[in-house]
Amino acid sequence: MSAIGRDGLIDMLEPTVHAMGYELVELELVGGGGNRVLRLFIDAPSGVTLDDCAAVSEAVEEVLDAEDPIPGEYSLEISSPGVDRPLRKPDDYRRFAGEQVKVKTFGPINGQRSFTGTLVGLEEEQVIVETPEGRAAIPREQVAKAHLVADL
Repeated sequence: MSAIGRDGLIDMLEPTVHAMGYELVELELVGGGGNRVLRLFIDAPSGVTLDDCAAVSEAVEEVLDAEDPIPGEYSLEISSPGVDRPLRKPDDYRRFAGEQVKVKTFGPINGQRSFTGTLVGLEEEQVIVETPEGRAAIPREQVAKAHLVADL
């Protein structure tokens, strides 16, 4: 992703975002050449406005300018995670229990790699999803991608 990697960028920027009262939900660096984009998705209990995005952008730009962790040119974008909010941290699986989710795994679990249903929560490092086929227990380290989905 960059000279310090995705996790390093999260570690660098999360304290600034958190100090402003927001959660850094996800971070991605996409594109190539002169068209790279560093995209941060932020959230807050009351939601996120354009003014919130502008304020976080200004604060994050200061950190990025001072630290210079990404070689070359890129654009910075700040936005809300939207209705398909990714689930990344253990607390996400607890906080959004009862919501509709889609979970994709790195490899098959009981012959399946995609699980859609109601998030029960996180129990002993397993993501529990109630699917139409029954309850699925997915080891968290096997989760390739998980996100909320609009009500089914």
